[in-house]
Amino acid sequence: MITLLVHLSNSEPVKIDVDDLPGPTDIMVVGRNPRDRKDREVEWLDDGVTSVMLPWSRINFIQILPSGDAHDEFPQLWRND
Repeated sequence: MITLLVHLSNSEPVKIDVDDLPGPTDIMVVGRNPRDRKDREVEWLDDGVTSVMLPWSRINFIQILPSGDAHDEFPQLWRND
């Protein structure tokens, strides 16, 4: 499971979970478990929504968030966590 932070035009970013990264021929990003940056419910979605389809025309850019084990794999020497 890959977690993406999708930055939408004129809206706050939304986190979604995807099985695979979107490809160059995809016309939209399909994800599950939509939530805001702090893992709370997204205000503009109705109650009970578990999947979203976001068209590329609404997306500014996407960040791929590291998984829990990626932190150990790539230590950041300049941080004191």
